[in-house]
Amino acid sequence: MRLLIAISVIIVTIFTSCGSQPQKNKSTSPATKPNIIVINVDDMGWRDVGFMGSEYYETPNIDALSAKGMVFTNGYAASANCAPSRACLMTGLWTPRHGIYTVNSSERGQSKDRKIIPTKNTKTLDAKFTIIPEILKQNGYSTCHAGKWHLSHNPLEYGFDVNIGGGHNGLPTSYYPPYKNVKIEKGNSQYLTDLVMEKAIKFVDTMSSPFFLYYSPYAVHTPIMPVDSLLPKYKNKKPWNGQGNPEYATMVDNLDRNIGLLIRKLKEKKIFDNTLIVFTSDNGGLYGITKQKPLRAGKGSYYEGGIREPFFFVYNNKIKPNTKSEVPITNLDIFPTILKYAGVEDSQLELDGNNLSSVLEGKAETFERPLFWHFPIYLQAYNKKDNENRDPLFRTRPGSVIRKGDWKLHYYFEDDGIELYNLSEDVGEQNNLALINLEKKDELLGLLRNWWEQTNAPIPTALNPEYKSK
Repeated sequence: MRLLIAISVIIVTIFTSCGSQPQKNKSTSPATKPNIIVINVDDMGWRDVGFMGSEYYETPNIDALSAKGMVFTNGYAASANCAPSRACLMTGLWTPRHGIYTVNSSERGQSKDRKIIPTKNTKTLDAKFTIIPEILKQNGYSTCHAGKWHLSHNPLEYGFDVNIGGGHNGLPTSYYPPYKNVKIEKGNSQYLTDLVMEKAIKFVDTMSSPFFLYYSPYAVHTPIMPVDSLLPKYKNKKPWNGQGNPEYATMVDNLDRNIGLLIRKLKEKKIFDNTLIVFTSDNGGLYGITKQKPLRAGKGSYYEGGIREPFFFVYNNKIKPNTKSEVPITNLDIFPTILKYAGVEDSQLELDGNNLSSVLEGKAETFERPLFWHFPIYLQAYNKKDNENRDPLFRTRPGSVIRKGDWKLHYYFEDDGIELYNLSEDVGEQNNLALINLEKKDELLGLLRNWWEQTNAPIPTALNPEYKSK
């Protein structure tokens, strides 16, 4: 009798406990981890795409993709040239944290023109830093690098499962075979941009688990090597606002075509809706090849033309399409935003960027914080006779920059020079208000000095004995 009672209690308990469990459905079950694609174009300027206003370059696929998400009109790279910008994106850290300030030597230009000795540059990203692919790989992602790496000899040592053409080189010797300094397996494509995308699409095609693709084509960096079939279209096209280089235009056009192929593959595999896509560039367009009017200067300069980028995020059902934000952001914000959407909550990383999900999802319209740039180095002018730099000899002289709200301050270490601009009224940085608005100048300079201290930013002060004053 006791046995029968015991069995009855067990049966009742089993059915009761089963009935008390919540029913699993789409709203309560854990969300599927999104695939993540970061598109980091090389040397593409703020206005080198249709969705940012260009009437010369044709980018229908990129434009259509941007319309599916949120465009940031005040999007920045954390540095004005390739290697440091890429190090900032991958680490989520300001340049003083990782020490990469430029490409190769910091002593660029003629010694007689350099008043102070610049900070020594770090050329290879230290393996001690935890970067995006490493932490995603630890959380179940397959990871692929496609194109330009520029931070070490082998991206496979930094958390990537697959490397397509990435090494320490900052540009290809040629976009046509033999590529020489770009090591990549042969495929059906000849033009390097086509071949990198061909391999990237093969990676996507093999994925069933969540994946991270860092698509960083060498395009549209020099050497300017046109896609011949596209040349007639641009040779017969009227220049617009300083943009009129048909050879460069074919490279932009071809890049756009390849991004279209990638999006088509995502849709074909029915994974587009569950893919977070970030689109940006590593620095401004190369002045002399392309211009970003009304922005001043270009790549290598810390005027707006050198650091402001085309920038958008796409993620269906999370980010509302056809939206724009004027919130100033940098590529430092990509890392923490990725962590949020990948569901990585306890990474223990101390990042300098911020998670943008509240802005992306329309929960916040403002994001108050200063942005900083630090460049204790020299970078010679690309063209001394045609430039919009502070002087014709250098795109960058040692200094720092801060933007807070609409205000931007440049500080130069050689002579304690200061430039102050109100970007809401003067985005072309033509009217220096440093001697007029002393209160704003002092406010921003105080914030900048505090930041130097917090980040242990190196400030070069030693005089160069070879310098010849004029």
